[in-house]
Amino acid sequence: MPINWTSDLDTGIPVIDQQHRRIVDFINDLEAAQVLGNQEKIKQVIYDCIDYTLSHFAFEESMQEEAGYPYCKPHKKVHELFTRKVAEYQQRMELGDDIAEELHGMLARWLVNHIKRDDADYVASVRASMTPVAAAPVEEKKAGGWLSRLFGR
Repeated sequence: MPINWTSDLDTGIPVIDQQHRRIVDFINDLEAAQVLGNQEKIKQVIYDCIDYTLSHFAFEESMQEEAGYPYCKPHKKVHELFTRKVAEYQQRMELGDDIAEELHGMLARWLVNHIKRDDADYVASVRASMTPVAAAPVEEKKAGGWLSRLFGR
């Protein structure tokens, strides 16, 4: 079942919310590829999702560090544990295991819980340190380029 973005997933930090929405898109794309049984599309979505999520983690961690968030290190540890778990799925996939359904379920549960619990904890620190320009909503860009890939489609 696809993840529908709901307001309770918003952190109130526009750039982070946009990145989280993009990760939700990847998770939903994985489900769609799985329904079609398209193994090449499944692999591509998984690789793209992993790449994007790692970039998101680095961006989120840098925002926390700049804000002086006191629990940066534990939050980074959560990201590292998640990354290891996903790497295990990726290895299994490369060995020929059909991991799409299992990975989809794990990603969906983990992301929602992570946003509502772990990410919610740093929001006040980060928002307090943001300049008004950085706190403004980010416009979606249709043009390609690294900024549009990082912050949306």
